[in-house]
Amino acid sequence: MSSPSTALIIGAGPAGLTAAFEFLQQTQVHPYVVEATDRIGGISATINYKGNRMDIGGHRFFSKSDRVMEWWLSILPLQLEAGQTLGNLAYQGKNRSIPTATAVTGNSDDVMLLRQRKSRIFFRRKFFAYPLSFTVGTLSQLGLGWSVKAVLSYLKQVVKPIKQEKNLEEFFINRFGEHLYRTFFKAYTEKVWGVPCQQISAEWGAQRIKALSITQAIKHFLRQQFFSPSADFRQKNVETSLIEQFLYPKLGPGHLWEVVTKKIRTQGGEVHLQQKVVQLELKGNKIVSATIEHTATGATYLVQPEYVISTMPIRELVRALGEVVPPEVREIAEHLPYRNFISVGLLLHKLAIPAEDNESIQDNWIYIQEPDVLAGRLQLFNNWSPYLVSDPDKVWLGVEYFCQEDDELWHMPEADLQQLATQELQKLGIISADQVIDGTVVKMPKAYPAYFGSYVQFPKVQAYLDGIENLFLVGRNGMHKYNNQDHSMLTAMLAVENIAQGRTDKSNLWEVNTEQEYHEHSKTA
Repeated sequence: MSSPSTALIIGAGPAGLTAAFEFLQQTQVHPYVVEATDRIGGISATINYKGNRMDIGGHRFFSKSDRVMEWWLSILPLQLEAGQTLGNLAYQGKNRSIPTATAVTGNSDDVMLLRQRKSRIFFRRKFFAYPLSFTVGTLSQLGLGWSVKAVLSYLKQVVKPIKQEKNLEEFFINRFGEHLYRTFFKAYTEKVWGVPCQQISAEWGAQRIKALSITQAIKHFLRQQFFSPSADFRQKNVETSLIEQFLYPKLGPGHLWEVVTKKIRTQGGEVHLQQKVVQLELKGNKIVSATIEHTATGATYLVQPEYVISTMPIRELVRALGEVVPPEVREIAEHLPYRNFISVGLLLHKLAIPAEDNESIQDNWIYIQEPDVLAGRLQLFNNWSPYLVSDPDKVWLGVEYFCQEDDELWHMPEADLQQLATQELQKLGIISADQVIDGTVVKMPKAYPAYFGSYVQFPKVQAYLDGIENLFLVGRNGMHKYNNQDHSMLTAMLAVENIAQGRTDKSNLWEVNTEQEYHEHSKTA
């Protein structure tokens, strides 16, 4: 009997681990996962600092794909609260069906919670609804003069839209009008990406914001006020940026991927940490071997896989392939841009922001639009899951910054970053420095593949790599595509199906996250 073929899976984030799990469920292929860091989950990892857990970047478990929703719930079932029964979820006075998920009671950590979504914009030292809409509250905060300009600017764009959007600025203006764009979108987007919106491809907006616009936001607001919500908590017909509920692992997203890793290992798959692919040998149009280095010791060894599924950044992948790659492809890959991510965790006694209606602030995220601070976003981890904080009477925050590898911010010592975050939040009136108890810093390189620089020539890189018969690119960095977690998982599922079916055409992977229900009705999903 011949031994089973091996799939080398580069990266133990959502895409890589999904691929490994699917191989074990669907095929006889042996998954061999290598992860360069010492953590499971990639950017979906959960960092445990003295019992306080940090969700890096924030992850709402929501998808329009039934397949992904059911996959999540097969790993971590939904935990029912007291008085709830299987099949119906009593939530805020309404009954919502649970059509496909199993649910559990009890006190297990291996469960999903159903959480309420709330995010707001902090601008001019005030809170505004996110996503923006022309509600009475928003317009009264901004004043009559500003509101008239915003409405007229939007109507002008409706009448005479930009016919061919060449960049992200034009994408925003078409959907919100120039006045609203310059007030709420321009400065924040450039803080996140570090370049003018005119230099960012409109493709970023098409992937991340999709059909969201003032019109969609108003429709959503009216539905909230005058119509009952859908009975299906999956909210398939709701724009992703407008979802009001989401699933969330009790101990953070990384816990789900730790459970998946245990299942992979129990079923015979392999997941190895601190092991980095440093060289890939190409013969003809196939990868025949991979050199893997133990990052702790520097020792190397060779793997000869039949298939390679890569989630590693395109730049590193092309470097590993070496001189065999055409010079033009190497040059484009070398200059693909990324944004790094820093999260400063701050533990506090309490916030300085006044409570609302005698309740604590309920936001998951607060988008900091203020131009006089570097912080871009604020997470309130207590509101993602109360189990992320060791002491429920304390407030556990994540202050988020975006930068390049060569920026001063990226190289700033941890103590200085904590001081910066504390000073900036105090300046904004969100916290008082004397309420800070403790803190930590997490840095995530290449968190966001960017859509500027040499990205305009990326199709040439994609075409070359897709031409390698047994190489399949999946996930966010693996495809240099700003996918959500569910998109990344779907690309992994499709890659496994392609391998099982002997399909070498990779086009279906690149169709994921072009909406159309993520192509889930086209049986390749």
